Amino acid sequence: MSIFIIGEIGINHNGDIEIAKELIDVAANAGADAVKFQKRTIELVYTKEFLDSPRESPWGSTQREQKEGLEFGLEEYKEIDRYCKEKGIEWFASAWDLDSQDFLHQFNLKYNKIASAMIVYEDLFKAVASEGRHTFISTGMTTEEDITKAVEVFRSANCPFTLMHCISTYPMKDEDANLNSINTLRDKYNCDVGYSGHEVGLAVSYGAAALGITALERHITLDRAMYGSDQSASVEPPGFATLVGAVRKIDEAMGDGKLGYIKKELSIAENLRQHLNWEASEIK
Repeated sequence: MSIFIIGEIGINHNGDIEIAKELIDVAANAGADAVKFQKRTIELVYTKEFLDSPRESPWGSTQREQKEGLEFGLEEYKEIDRYCKEKGIEWFASAWDLDSQDFLHQFNLKYNKIASAMIVYEDLFKAVASEGRHTFISTGMTTEEDITKAVEVFRSANCPFTLMHCISTYPMKDEDANLNSINTLRDKYNCDVGYSGHEVGLAVSYGAAALGITALERHITLDRAMYGSDQSASVEPPGFATLVGAVRKIDEAMGDGKLGYIKKELSIAENLRQHLNWEASEIK
């Protein structure tokens, strides 16, 4: 099974549908399998006091104006749905509240996502699990107990899932990646494990691919200098194309792990060992 590669657009579209479509193009042209967005009902996710507090942004001087400026509504998501179908790429989104999950349900998406911040929101992940769609569950900012509870809920609902090893710093330092957690998650929960990265560069993602992940998610942006909290932890178009191409090659190169020589080695072995009266035995 090849690695399922997700271009995380998130809120890097900055509330502009044309930027969102450009980022969909970036992912599709690179050969990714899907793009992902984030959906929030800001009145449910944030307190009134927080929303009324000051924050300078391109949309105004309060947190409310900034959060509202980054949110897409029904018309934008209809266009995203149409455009992704045109480009032949899947899309889905991580909901941050129950209303947003209900909103996404109308698009009959193949996949769901539990963001790291929401893995402790039991009502939400129970609602997501009840839909039965394959769900990517990020494990940033979590304890083992948090992960175990989520796994139990999804297994009880018979909902397929992939745990996504994640460190929720933006950007993440390479030395904080703890990629060995991928093996720990796989061994403990006996499930598919992926990697959701927030690092600068590509090396850590290559390392994750070589550990046998089944899914890879990276934030994408048109320009890391653009406005936004996730832009600096994102990959620009040339880098994302390089990432997808290299991960596909790593995936192919992993092989089946069986010991023994391959058929392509046979003639070479016969030539180099001719003085030994050597004959081929079992070829894998």
